[in-house]
Amino acid sequence: MTPSAEQLEETLMGLAAARGPDKTFCPSEAARALGGPHPDSWGPLMVPVRRMAVRLAHEGRIVIYRKGKPVDPDDFKGVYRLGLPRSE
Repeated sequence: MTPSAEQLEETLMGLAAARGPDKTFCPSEAARALGGPHPDSWGPLMVPVRRMAVRLAHEGRIVIYRKGKPVDPDDFKGVYRLGLPRSE
């Protein structure tokens, strides 16, 4: 079962808020929260989680980080983390 857009958004924003503006989280944490601990359950959710993260990044609500630096939500590859916008 694929979670709804609302469930994805609530999970991502909830994890970001729980960490606060100076911490990040792995997108797999959101997938595990929605799909459970077994990789066969949460693995397929990584694509919907990424899509929602990109949408939220475009809205300015989440920042996508790679190697500790914000990246363009339309042009990033590899391992990434998510967090709230930092007030720098």
